[in-house]
Amino acid sequence: MPENVSAVPRKDLTPVDVSIMVVGIVLGIGIFKTPSLVAKYSADETVFVSLWLLGGLITVIGSVCYAELGSARPDAGGEYAFLREAYGSKVALLFAWARCTVIQPGAIAAAAFVMGDYANVVWPLGAPGPGIYALASVIVFTLVNHVGTRPGKLVQKAVEVTVVLSMLGIVISAFVARVPEPGAGTPQTTSWGGTGLAMMFILLTYGGWNEAAYLSGELQDARRNMARALVVGVLIVVAVSLAINVAYLHVLGLDGIRDSDAVGAAMMRVVAGDTGATVMSVVIVLSTLTTLNGLIITGARSYYALGRDVGALRSVGTWRRQGSTPANALLLQGAVSAVLVVFGAFTRVGFRTMVAYTSPVFWFFMLLVALSVYVFRRRETGGESHYRVPLYPLTPALFALSCLWVLCSSLFDAGRGSIVGVAVLLAGTPLLFLRTPRPR
Repeated sequence: MPENVSAVPRKDLTPVDVSIMVVGIVLGIGIFKTPSLVAKYSADETVFVSLWLLGGLITVIGSVCYAELGSARPDAGGEYAFLREAYGSKVALLFAWARCTVIQPGAIAAAAFVMGDYANVVWPLGAPGPGIYALASVIVFTLVNHVGTRPGKLVQKAVEVTVVLSMLGIVISAFVARVPEPGAGTPQTTSWGGTGLAMMFILLTYGGWNEAAYLSGELQDARRNMARALVVGVLIVVAVSLAINVAYLHVLGLDGIRDSDAVGAAMMRVVAGDTGATVMSVVIVLSTLTTLNGLIITGARSYYALGRDVGALRSVGTWRRQGSTPANALLLQGAVSAVLVVFGAFTRVGFRTMVAYTSPVFWFFMLLVALSVYVFRRRETGGESHYRVPLYPLTPALFALSCLWVLCSSLFDAGRGSIVGVAVLLAGTPLLFLRTPRPR
């Protein structure tokens, strides 16, 4: 074996590292994009806050289910490994196709474009500015992580601490500053389908915590630490997100949230004028960079796991000893993401369309992961010592039903983008017959 290649990832990540990664991935683009969309489907302020609370509860339930899976079978392949062991190689390969060609590079490109939009406000480069910033960020953060896992996590820690402190400062300033009291929101009727769409956007905002599963193979003592690392990160995310949404309501009111496409900047413009809006834009740039970096780190583990199991992709499935990183997987993922950024620079699609495009595929596989908790429990012999979800079998059932609810909403109410996403998933079905997993 070459000196710079290791057969398995090193256990270099602490619970704090994983918690920070979860916070960094989740507290990114969503909280500055989705509240206005959720407000449009909320009858009043109470419903608006209640939906965010419900979404937070679903996220916590999902995190403890993933904590059991990750502590029982820690693997850099994350969900890919869970699906392979629970349902076999065909389902896992179909998921790998969806994640490596649509879900992950699409999420990376989307985060890069949001960062580019705000960076171009702070430091204008003209019309091509967002695309230039987006492409540069994908290249730079791919190369940082290509050097090694340690530089990537150090960047994540430094930037994320700055972002969380900035967000807390923004929330405090929103309540301390003297601003005109907004009027009550205009009451409106909502449908079950509209509520489902609102929950889709909320869970998208909270989404990304599941990426911690791809770090379980590098987490120190994953059997004991997986639950602690994942749940702590999720609780921080839910608390900060709720605080920001209450701040939006306090300053803008429900109608103000509904009418704003950039709700964070709109709030800070009321609180501190144009200077406040600029400061908010800088915070959003930093926040999206942590999301981007976290997605790059966890996404490369999917490519690595697929290459490790599929003979034709063996070069992607190597783990470089120097830097303890899936170097080839990072380069492939970076190339795919860069192509999407270049394509997006010419034909940009709306944020809502991208959500519709990815949601059915994402929630279908998350539903399967939720059900895999039952599959693995039936196979246990009784001597296992890993973390177990509380209130089993109710907990995974609630998570599975939530996944099914959002899946149905995204399929039937989100628009034509969802059809395209499903079509891309189905386009990968020939791989089930052309690729044979290597025996492990």
